Amino acid sequence: MKISFWSVGKIHEPYVKEGVVEFTRRINRYYKTDWVIIPAPKNAAALSETDLKKKEGELILDKLSREDYLVLLDERGKELSSEGLARFMEQRANESVRQLIFLIGGAFGTDEAVQQRARFRWSLSQLVFPHQLVRLILAEQVYRACTILNNEKYHHK
Repeated sequence: MKISFWSVGKIHEPYVKEGVVEFTRRINRYYKTDWVIIPAPKNAAALSETDLKKKEGELILDKLSREDYLVLLDERGKELSSEGLARFMEQRANESVRQLIFLIGGAFGTDEAVQQRARFRWSLSQLVFPHQLVRLILAEQVYRACTILNNEKYHHK
């Protein structure tokens, strides 16, 4: 299984880049992993919130293949413990999912079409975080899940 992190917006800011790179490197020991940064549409500032989400949604949906398993990070999604995320990832691997994609939407969320395409909606927390920090938290939690699945000492409970 390949894990792909997709994020709408700017490239990694320097204050998170080092951590994102480090956790991505660690995840690569278990699963081939990459990041896809989807730039904001042209003239984004001139678009209404609805039109911006629609344009971003089109960019996302165009990049997806039919068999991709899309996990949408959504504040209204289901919360998982670290162990729950590990079980979720293990189930996807057991189902022979080829590519597990974790999507961080744009500043205003995601278009309804992307929400409908998602196979799972996951909330990291009821708190709201800046998109850049979500990238770091996401990478760390996926790495943590990998160590849980492999009975390694990183996760202490």
